[in-house]
Amino acid sequence: MNLTRRAFLASTSAIALVPAAYATDGGTPFDREHVIAEARDLASRDYAERPTIPQEWRDLTYEQYRSIRFRIEKGYWYGTETPFSVDFFPPGLYFPRAVKVFAVENGMANPVAFDLSMFDKSADVPPLPVDETLGFSGLRLRTEMHRPGLTDEFCVFQGASYFRAIGLNEVYGLSARGLALKTGDPDGEEFPEFIRFWLERPAPGQRNMIVHALMDSPSVTGAYRFDITPGADCVMEVEATLFPRQDLDHVGVGPLTSMFLYDRTNRHRFDDFRPAVHDSDGLMITNGSGEVIWRPLANPKQLQISSFVDSNPRGFGLMQRSREFSDFADLEASYHKRPCLWVEPKGDWGNGTVALVEIPADQEIYDNIVAYWRPLEPYAEGSRVDLSYRLTWGEEPARTAMPRVIETAMGKKTFGTGREVVIDFEASELFDEPDALTIVTQSPHVEISPGVLQHNPDTGGLRLAFSFDPGERDHVELRAQLRKGDLPASEVWLYRWTA
Repeated sequence: MNLTRRAFLASTSAIALVPAAYATDGGTPFDREHVIAEARDLASRDYAERPTIPQEWRDLTYEQYRSIRFRIEKGYWYGTETPFSVDFFPPGLYFPRAVKVFAVENGMANPVAFDLSMFDKSADVPPLPVDETLGFSGLRLRTEMHRPGLTDEFCVFQGASYFRAIGLNEVYGLSARGLALKTGDPDGEEFPEFIRFWLERPAPGQRNMIVHALMDSPSVTGAYRFDITPGADCVMEVEATLFPRQDLDHVGVGPLTSMFLYDRTNRHRFDDFRPAVHDSDGLMITNGSGEVIWRPLANPKQLQISSFVDSNPRGFGLMQRSREFSDFADLEASYHKRPCLWVEPKGDWGNGTVALVEIPADQEIYDNIVAYWRPLEPYAEGSRVDLSYRLTWGEEPARTAMPRVIETAMGKKTFGTGREVVIDFEASELFDEPDALTIVTQSPHVEISPGVLQHNPDTGGLRLAFSFDPGERDHVELRAQLRKGDLPASEVWLYRWTA
């Protein structure tokens, strides 16, 4: 899960500097309605899988595939006055079907042809055939970010409908998807795929780039438009138009996928030198009534699904609040530099739930956390569904006025039976009069001891400690918040303890 980006150059003619493989011939007319029409047409026909690439590509080992690297100087628009360039990923291994890519300029689209000379490869890669089934497995966007005259990557689209982005000085972590279908269902999940991309050429000096994508799957097709602006935070304005082939009664909108192995809540289960291992440490929700919820993530021993009922949520996202190297002590993974990702709905999303799926994992190579909006009403077969939302990737893209939870820890009580819970809240002016604060703790399953508040000299904030005894229960739902009079003085902390 890792990164880099690209730049403004050139005083010569842009066309003269475009590699020969990318020369255009006039092309075909293109706009967003073209992608919508393609999605509608696909939905009117039975689903058909795209052809697979030659067996030799599919038989590549992991090391062989990784050694096939795109040559930056072959990037689309590289060395021109266009302020972005595009790298491409080869097909093969985990990507047995290629996607088609088109470049759009002056309203005309031209295909980007696959060319093996775009890539360098190690000596142990066998001879690979090139035929009409070949294309790319995905693409990477570059622009000038923090190194004048040099470019860095900031966004990748690769695999099914997955994509990732980063803000300034971050490394890749969690992913987003175009759509989630049947996540956590007993019959298995369905993974829609982006099968075509259209890249609109940015004008000189332009700071955003527009990518269109056509999505297909057995249950639904879709037309997506991503307006992407890199920077300290990478911001994406997303428009999606869906055409269900059948009723979609379990659909995930704005889905996010991440990894959580352990932190101080379950550290005892892993024999590892690092204090914590995770891409994200909590789900944050600002619900339709303005309440701010913080749900620390868990790595359960059995699949668990949590649903937060809401109407027109203001936003939700998977956050990485642990931002110090000492939180992880990992020189290679740099988990403290992984981005948070915030989903901000636009328009009327109606009634539904923010769903959180937590899947048991024993290694950090597995993405085991999924969060998304699940509408209450199914999307009907034959209908058209239009959605729009903003995605913000960055260090802390959704700060609120509420003091945040910055740490959750728990363990066996030193004296007596039960579990001790410790919640640290960041420093805030709301805590200047701690005697004016009220502790509110709740559980539908167990009694909770009276909470104790103490000043934490290390953080400057407050620490809330309480205990509970789960007895023979296999899970316990917990809720805590600080209040000042009738007003909230902290986020709402929610947690599901499992045996």
